[in-house]
Amino acid sequence: MAKMGRELRAKGFDVIDLSLGEPDFDTPAHIKEAVKKAVDDNWSHYAPVAGYPDLREAICTKLKRDNNLDYKPENILVSTGAKQSIANLIMALIDKDDEVIIPTPYWVSYSEIVRMNEGVPVMIRTSASAGYKVSAAEVEAAITPKTKLFMFSSPANPTGAVYSKEELAALAEVFRRHPEVYIMSDEIYEYINYRGKHESIAQFADIKDQVIVINGLSKGFAMTGYRLGYIAAAPDVVKGCEKIQGQITSGANAATQKAAVVALTADLTPSREMVAAFEQRKKTIMQLLSEIPGVSCIEPDGAFYVFPDISFYFGKSDGTTTIKNSDDLCFYILENAYVTTVTGKAFGEENCIRIAYTNSLPKIKEGMARIKEVLSKLK
Repeated sequence: MAKMGRELRAKGFDVIDLSLGEPDFDTPAHIKEAVKKAVDDNWSHYAPVAGYPDLREAICTKLKRDNNLDYKPENILVSTGAKQSIANLIMALIDKDDEVIIPTPYWVSYSEIVRMNEGVPVMIRTSASAGYKVSAAEVEAAITPKTKLFMFSSPANPTGAVYSKEELAALAEVFRRHPEVYIMSDEIYEYINYRGKHESIAQFADIKDQVIVINGLSKGFAMTGYRLGYIAAAPDVVKGCEKIQGQITSGANAATQKAAVVALTADLTPSREMVAAFEQRKKTIMQLLSEIPGVSCIEPDGAFYVFPDISFYFGKSDGTTTIKNSDDLCFYILENAYVTTVTGKAFGEENCIRIAYTNSLPKIKEGMARIKEVLSKLK
């Protein structure tokens, strides 16, 4: 959708982008200054595969400060983005025909990385009525002798679902009974949380060695292009992932690593200000969605997406085009309203579309007005 949007924009159309999953804010000034200093100080050589020692220490400091989690540098591996962290993990853990449990809706790359490594994704479909969160009973029912990993995110992409401490405690109780199953906790949207304190499943000490925390700088620090992610995990998992990364990319960008030390240890005010702006946008877009007939949407507790159910429009037509599914609706909106969104089918939920509020309030208001207008033509 982003590619098609760019192509239409190049032809002179006024396209509003509500599809991209990245903050539209600039990287905070103090982090940019740290990058410049790193370049001037000649941090331009190969970095250690696992990351510079001071960055691994800074990640441990952050995990203790924000999450009350005790890790040592040997528990940390720095990668070229959180996506590489996930890919490293799957390559290290998953053998042919191993099963990986994934609640849906889910971030699109989870299942594909599993399939690329000959694993078997086992989907648990969640519902809007359950807040798009999986229950402990559902997870336990899905575990088989072939289950190797459970993958989830909180806050979640695309739904914005956030698991409470009580919900995580119930999941932890299941995994106590299944110590052979690892848990991948994707916490990349940690700071973009409208409920308050972020909760990590790694806080439960007796399953901590089963947990692999995935995090990075892209979302909370508006540093998507810097490509810096990391895992916090048991040393044997870290060593396995490090071996794989050493054969693919080796160490992450040296200057970015030095900037990451500053980002993780300095004042978080710029991140908090960004989140406050996202929350205001969320309130606006929820109000605008409520004004579109037939659309229902639960309010997200985190991330920067809404995931409305638009199945009301399936089977409807403007006299020329008939909408059969969410793919059709996204293309219809793009071709008639010049607004990009993402089909829910990509995330495992065909009745929905994802709308990102990673654009300015005026653009969001204009984009939603266009969507409302074109949907009114479907009868």
